[in-house]
Amino acid sequence: MEYRRLGRTDLKVSVICLGTMTWGEQNTEAEGHAQMDYAIEQGVNFFDTAELYSIPPKPETQGSTERIVGSWFKARKNRDKIILASKVCGRGGNTWFRDDQSPTRLTRKQIMEAVDKSLGRLQTDYIDLYQIHFPERPMPWGSNPTRFSHAAYEKPADETSIPEQLDAFAELVKAGKIRHLGLSNESAWGAMRFIGDSEARGTPRVQSIQNAYNLLNRTFETALAEVAIREDVGLLAYSPLAQGYLTGKYLDGARPAGARTTLFNRGQRYEGAGTEDAIKRYMTIAHEAGLDPAQMALAFVNSRDFVTANIIGATSMEQLKTDIASIDVKLTPEIEAKIDAVHQLVGNPCP
Repeated sequence: MEYRRLGRTDLKVSVICLGTMTWGEQNTEAEGHAQMDYAIEQGVNFFDTAELYSIPPKPETQGSTERIVGSWFKARKNRDKIILASKVCGRGGNTWFRDDQSPTRLTRKQIMEAVDKSLGRLQTDYIDLYQIHFPERPMPWGSNPTRFSHAAYEKPADETSIPEQLDAFAELVKAGKIRHLGLSNESAWGAMRFIGDSEARGTPRVQSIQNAYNLLNRTFETALAEVAIREDVGLLAYSPLAQGYLTGKYLDGARPAGARTTLFNRGQRYEGAGTEDAIKRYMTIAHEAGLDPAQMALAFVNSRDFVTANIIGATSMEQLKTDIASIDVKLTPEIEAKIDAVHQLVGNPCP
């Protein structure tokens, strides 16, 4: 395993981070425990979860993933061996997260409630990296990050400002409930505003940005990569396999039994025009090089100098073993040149 420094902290995290969002929906508690056991045997010391999980989000399973992580900590008594990341929901319409059924916002009250509930489910008294899952302000992100309009950025009357958010996180750091702050689904503008305000006012500094990044979506490179490198806020890359599409298992309309898109019909982000052609081109590069397509896609993410960690997720032990083993796959300059040539041709079909 390889390890990289998390932001400007003294923490060294494994390049492979164990994603957990299927636990409590596609995976049982026992399967989640088995995945964590195997991951730490392979040198993984970094786990990522969220109050939102498991996926897809719904009231009856909300928080189930954190509870599975918590029961594992209790059984293994190894909390101090793991660098734990979780997330608080940003602006959203779901009302089942808060006791008063309010839609989610990043107010001080909601942040405090969220972290206390997460700590309870996780059976720990601190979270190493607490991330804003998605921004408080309205902005295009997720499946439509490039759909720009004035309306998309209109400031609502109830928006909690970035300084107010940082003040709340400062309280949590002072109380010892969280150690560090991270962002997720964030823009270059947002990241720099958080960094600038924290430096100006002495509030906790952002240490990471968790955004989607994979062969079908390299938009992070456009502006955020420079922020990551110059400001020491490295990328925690999610969806490195594009929700499994880069394995080729969904090509030509295939829907394997038990696969996420088969079960939940949530793969629209990776089904746009030109996507299948791009996947086939990348798979051809892998096959010609004698590589597993999934491992090539993961190795590409692992190798980026702006990446702190690559968040892998699996529903089976076979998938998990393949994904973690990508740390041993090194891409030659020739393979990288072929990947970049395809990227020049197809661009980012799934931003």
